[in-house]
Amino acid sequence: MNINMNFLINYFSDAPDWHRVVLLTVSIFLFWNIESFSGVTLNYRKWKHAFTNAFFTIPAIPVQLLLGYVLLKVIDFDTNNHFGLINWLPTMKPIYSFLLAFIVLDLCEYAYHVLMHHVKTLWKFHLVHHSDTVVDVSTTLREHPGETFIRLSFLVLWVLLSGVSFWALIFRQFIQIGSNVFAHANFRLPNKVDKVVGWIFITPNLHHVHHHYEVPYTDSNYGDVLSVWDRIFGTFMELDANHTIFGVDTHMAAEENANIKNLILMPMDEYRGGQKQAISSPPHQTQQITFPRLLQQNSFSRLKKERT
Repeated sequence: MNINMNFLINYFSDAPDWHRVVLLTVSIFLFWNIESFSGVTLNYRKWKHAFTNAFFTIPAIPVQLLLGYVLLKVIDFDTNNHFGLINWLPTMKPIYSFLLAFIVLDLCEYAYHVLMHHVKTLWKFHLVHHSDTVVDVSTTLREHPGETFIRLSFLVLWVLLSGVSFWALIFRQFIQIGSNVFAHANFRLPNKVDKVVGWIFITPNLHHVHHHYEVPYTDSNYGDVLSVWDRIFGTFMELDANHTIFGVDTHMAAEENANIKNLILMPMDEYRGGQKQAISSPPHQTQQITFPRLLQQNSFSRLKKERT
């Protein structure tokens, strides 16, 4: 175990950025091909949709470079000043240190995601991601550069407070990349498999619920890699694939959610709150969600007009 951990520590301490790019590319390629013949949505222009979403990787580059530099400085600060939760705890084996760092950062990502949904200004940036009316692997790339800045700024704060080491952070990011692409894939696991895997990890089945066009489902299943936080904090929900409609009810018009210029300007638009647009559900999505399911939510599952 020590030999294996030493290998991992050495690798993730020096892993070049292009390794993460390769992992992202391979993950997208793998799940792209699976969803092409077993997806829950097949009747859409897959390549055009992918190019629209992939555009957001371009303005994200300078933001990632800037905040990546800040992140390195924060890690150096924690190390040199023995600052942060992990540095304050008794010395532990690397494997336990990594597991603790992984769990702490995953909880922080859950908290970040909740904030993005319930603070109006933050939601307007996150809305760009949610406005995608066909969730597939390319949706992973659909993040407004403003949200990229917000997300990485929160990550800087989480790293500062947690005291996570550089190698552990990069190791987690490798896992996070594969997990996020998988969660956005346009297919679902068999229900029996999902019942097992979904007890711990976010699956496409669970994340599709999060991308349903109406609350309270939009405000559920916030987990990043782990689903346990949603179960603990009462934000866990399930919804059958036949009842799931992707998008956000306030932005279902194609000229808004599929036009790059309008997507970039979307956070600057007036906040739409609890407005509802009249949309026609496909025949297989017309069955109504039962009221008892809506009553099972806690205070996190509120109408968008109540965002603070």
